[in-house]
Formats: sequence, structure tokens, C-alpha cells
Amino acid sequence: MLEQSYYDKTDEIIAEHGRTQKALIPVIQDIQACYRYLPSELLSYVAKELGINEAKAYSVATFYENFSFEPKGKFVIRVCDGTACHVRKSALILDELYKTLGLSKEKHTTEDMLFTLETVSCLGACGLAPVLTVNDEVHPAMTSEKVKILIAKLRGVQE
Repeated sequence: MLEQSYYDKTDEIIAEHGRTQKALIPVIQDIQACYRYLPSELLSYVAKELGINEAKAYSVATFYENFSFEPKGKFVIRVCDGTACHVRKSALILDELYKTLGLSKEKHTTEDMLFTLETVSCLGACGLAPVLTVNDEVHPAMTSEKVKILIAKLRGVQE
């Protein structure tokens, strides 16, 4: 069960976009931007408030890959595994992140909710390969050593 503050914030977001069916995507985008994920309770609430069938709201939210029903960490790290990055050994970058963060293919977010690790097919920065992003900030020409430095920096540790 979510705290009342989640519903209050959702009401503010709905008020900004209007109580129309066409507001569904912008409303749930703003909710996800606020909480770094889309709580299923809020999606049901939004559907009711916008007069949309709950199944329709879920079909929209699950169709778009950018929506997540799982809480994400403060820092969302996306590692590109597109052709250019893969050829330049992005798998080594991913392995280093798994090791450094204590994550795996099954476990994507650290216990302290500081990091979420995802792989993506392409970040559109092939000339900078291998590349990763942290909260949409591009980090080009990554190496295992640069990964260690980046994570330490994000944790606030001086090296």
C-alpha cells in the first residue's frame, strides 16, 4: 500500500495534463520520472481518474519498454550492447558492473536502492563505443578501470 503522498502527487500530475484519456501517457511518464518507476497501484488509480479501463492502461504501460513496474535505484546505469559496443567488448564492462555492484542478470537493483543496471540494444552513440549512461548522461569509451572509478565517484568515495 502506497502512502497518501503518492496519490496527492499523482493528483497534481493529472491536474497538469487534464482528466482525458489522451493524457494517459504523459501522466504515467511524469509519475515514472518522479518515482523512477510506475507503481501498479498508481496506474490503477490513474486509469480510474481518467475514465480508462484498467486493462487498457496496463496494455499501454506494458507496450512501451520505458515503463517499469519495478523500483529503480537513484542511478540507472544502461550499458549498450549494440553491434559497435559489443565488438568493442561491452560485455566486459557489464561483467565489471555486475561484480562491482553485486548484481546479476536476475538482480538488477542494489539493496540500498542506489544503482539499477540495465542493458540496451543501442544508445545511439556508436562512435563512442563502448558506452554506458548514468541517468541519461553518456560515458564514452568505457573500460573496466573507468567503471570502478565511476562507481566510486557515484558512491561519493574519493580514489
